[in-house]
Amino acid sequence: MNEQTLLERITFNPQIFGGKPIIRGRRLAVEHILGMLAAGDTIETLLEAYPWLEREDIQACLVYARRLVGHERVELLLIETPR
Repeated sequence: MNEQTLLERITFNPQIFGGKPIIRGRRLAVEHILGMLAAGDTIETLLEAYPWLEREDIQACLVYARRLVGHERVELLLIETPR
């Protein structure tokens, strides 16, 4: 499945979590999935915890996060200090 198709699984609804990105219109935020993966949960654990969740949904969360991070830039800010 290509990235664009995966990203179609990520939706936004102002009535759910204040418009944060969610999975297929459900009350499960992308942030929550990423947090569970970061905490060490496996894909299998997530699929067991949320029977309606599909492997492609988790993949879509990872693609979404990569795209967000891919647009970040860090710029050096020079501040003069008195001598």
